[in-house]
Amino acid sequence: MSVRIATFNVENLMARFDFSGWRDAKRRDRSLGGKDVESKEDYRVLEQARVIAHEDDARQMTALAIADCGADIVCLQEVENLETLEAFERNYLARMAGLSYPQKVWVQGNDTRGIDVALMAREETADGEPILIRKVTSHAGKSFADLGVFHEGLRESNMEPHTKLFRRDCLEVDVKIGGKPLTLYICHFKSMGSGKDGLSGRERTQPVREAEARGVRRIIENRFGAERSADMRWLICGDLNDYHERLVVGGDRVSGHTFTPMKEQTSGLEPLFENGFGDDLIARRPVDDRWTLHFANGLNPTPRIPHTRPLRHLVQLDYMIASPRLARDNEEAMPDIIRNGLAHRTILPAKQDVPRYPRTGWDRPKASDHCPVAVTLGIV
Repeated sequence: MSVRIATFNVENLMARFDFSGWRDAKRRDRSLGGKDVESKEDYRVLEQARVIAHEDDARQMTALAIADCGADIVCLQEVENLETLEAFERNYLARMAGLSYPQKVWVQGNDTRGIDVALMAREETADGEPILIRKVTSHAGKSFADLGVFHEGLRESNMEPHTKLFRRDCLEVDVKIGGKPLTLYICHFKSMGSGKDGLSGRERTQPVREAEARGVRRIIENRFGAERSADMRWLICGDLNDYHERLVVGGDRVSGHTFTPMKEQTSGLEPLFENGFGDDLIARRPVDDRWTLHFANGLNPTPRIPHTRPLRHLVQLDYMIASPRLARDNEEAMPDIIRNGLAHRTILPAKQDVPRYPRTGWDRPKASDHCPVAVTLGIV
């Protein structure tokens, strides 16, 4: 008996319009940045038209990427609310691909922009085994102190013991597949942000992600017991916003590109792997074929490192971390990474190049800035 599970950051699956660009030029979309807009009302009209025009293509591609996962259960990040998810299923997944995920889970988390984690599931697997959601537990209200992960160094990140730990949530979903239990933990850790005070965004925000990772581990150990957790079926899915290695992109379009693997000295995700706690299933792929996001946003943000050209690298931000038992029961399971929805500006190694979905743009529209990941797991 098997179940196919996917995780996907769908990039701002939102119904509402964001008009903050009228007050803050830095938040204004580039297509309106050069326009002389005379009034707030004119700006609202233009912004609504822009969003509607751009989002239809993007959501078609998002739906195609989900369809290509072929998953029975899809863990999602950056979903505004349940109504938005239902509208996306009805207007895109169902109409375009005939897909139906009648079981849906969404709980409001802590994100100030309202982008939360969610889950949708079929009623049965491709093999005909019933999928039953038994219990949903949100941990969005847990503080650093509640889970015992606060330390004084976090004050430098403006965190206090009473501060809510998860930037979004750690959503715990108990399901039964053909009567056998599996627990999913859907997460979206703190983003890396921008550099400051001589530190890159990743360095500056890493202590918070490390605390989130330790908090997820504590939740699992509290649930199953520190000694017994290795023998239970659980899977951590989501955008964890950190990495152990990156594929550094060199060269240019004329002379050709190079792709050099580079190990990182530190990662905020280490608590999830220390002493064999969890198994990163995506790490089973070749070292140059684990990435789920293309980063090419400006110059090196760390002033102490000289630079003459933009930083470009391919990194794994999306994870499926299995319990030792689940990993052991699925030694041959190999996750698939769906890259057809990436923008054309993404620099891919030649052997990984794939046809993009129709109407994909150089930078946008695209399915998402992340790649969905899917894996088939035996539940034995």
